[in-house]
This record gives sequence, C-alpha cells and structure tokens, in this order.
Amino acid sequence: MWTCVKLSVCSIVACCILQSAAIAQPLEIKRYNPTPWTKGRFTEVVTVTGPGKTIYLAGIGAEDEKTTPGSNPPTLHAGNPYEQCRYAYDKIKRLLAAHGATLADAVRQVVYVTDPRFQSPVRKCRDEAYGSAPIPANTFLVVSGLASPTMLLEIEITAVVAK
Repeated sequence: MWTCVKLSVCSIVACCILQSAAIAQPLEIKRYNPTPWTKGRFTEVVTVTGPGKTIYLAGIGAEDEKTTPGSNPPTLHAGNPYEQCRYAYDKIKRLLAAHGATLADAVRQVVYVTDPRFQSPVRKCRDEAYGSAPIPANTFLVVSGLASPTMLLEIEITAVVAK
C-alpha cells in the first residue's frame, strides 16, 4: 500500500513539474527563407515552439458587416480588388485585436483571388497592411469563384500568441 501511495504522490509531483515547465517555456516563433527570392516577399517556413494560443481566421473578404443576420451580405467595393483587400485587412486587424493579436503574430496566410491580374494590387495592399511586420508563410491561389460573385478575394489567417 505504501508503494502505491508513494507512486501516486510521485506521479502527481512529476505531473506538476512538467506542467510548470510547460508554463515557464516561452513562446518562440522563428521565420525562415531558405530561398533567396522569397526574402522580403513572404516567409516560407514558420515554426512555433512553446505554449500559446492559435487563432484561425476563416476567409475574410469585403462583405458588409452591417448586414442583417441571416441575409447575404453585399460586397463592398465591387470590382476593385485593392479596396476589397484593404477592407479585408481592416477586418482582420480588428478580429485579431479582439483576441490579443496583431498581424505581426500571423504565422500563415492564404489569399484567394478570382483573377491572376489581382496579384499586383493585392500584394501592394498586403505590404501596406503588414508594414514593417514580417510577412507570414503565404499562399496565393486563383480560384474560379468565392461565396458571392462580387467577391474578388478572401484572406485566411493563422496567428499564434503567448497565453
């Protein structure tokens, strides 16, 4: 009986030590660009080590946020990929802030556009949105359509912050 109690107490102590070590471990985000042409354009690899909170934002576009629930929201800035992008990043920044994050905490981004000609205005918009923050691992996809025929782009974001 003493052995069982001793093992149980030891197990509890070991578990507490492991939990304390995990809590004490700092969050570390490292960004890598093994391919020279990607430097300054986007990050190819992001690793996250340590405890933290991961935030996933679904495809964010220029849908009017003031639309009545249950109805299809109109797309703002129809026909203008740059302005739709600016509006999407404004929403993204607000959503991240509500969860204690900024674009600097983004580790992955996927941009969906409906026309390959949108690459230049969307890149300009993205660079303005991120400013001096590092560009996360980034995928740019051309798709045949989005949720609404007037939507020209959507942006997905994954961010990580320390708890």
